[in-house]
Amino acid sequence: MRGFTLLELLLVIATITILAAIAIPVYSNLQVKNDLDVATNTTLQTLRRAQVLSQTVDGDNTWGVKLQTSGISLFKGASYAGRDINFDEDYSLNGNVTPTGVTEVVFSKLLGIPNTTGTLTLTNTNSEVQNITIGSKGQLDY
Repeated sequence: MRGFTLLELLLVIATITILAAIAIPVYSNLQVKNDLDVATNTTLQTLRRAQVLSQTVDGDNTWGVKLQTSGISLFKGASYAGRDINFDEDYSLNGNVTPTGVTEVVFSKLLGIPNTTGTLTLTNTNSEVQNITIGSKGQLDY
């Protein structure tokens, strides 16, 4: 006779259950950490893009970035409220990431100097933090 006994099947099912119970929380933590890394990179790239567009005087205007809980907006204009909505570029943030600190930065034409300095903080649901510092001369550090 060929086949498996009930005891063998139960042992295999128990082993798979134990492995899944260990792997699922580890995977969840890695996913939340990855969401924070993606949000940090997207924010930095958007800030640098706004700075470069301002330095090249693209559209003969200043460019800026507005950070909201739902996402990041690259805009053309002196402020988010007075922007030209035809040039908006929006990027979404994962719901696991919450931004705090500096929420709007506009870079000057030609020099790319920000109108505000400070720290932009991104926090995930595991309370891990990434800080992006905007310097007075336009340097972006994280």
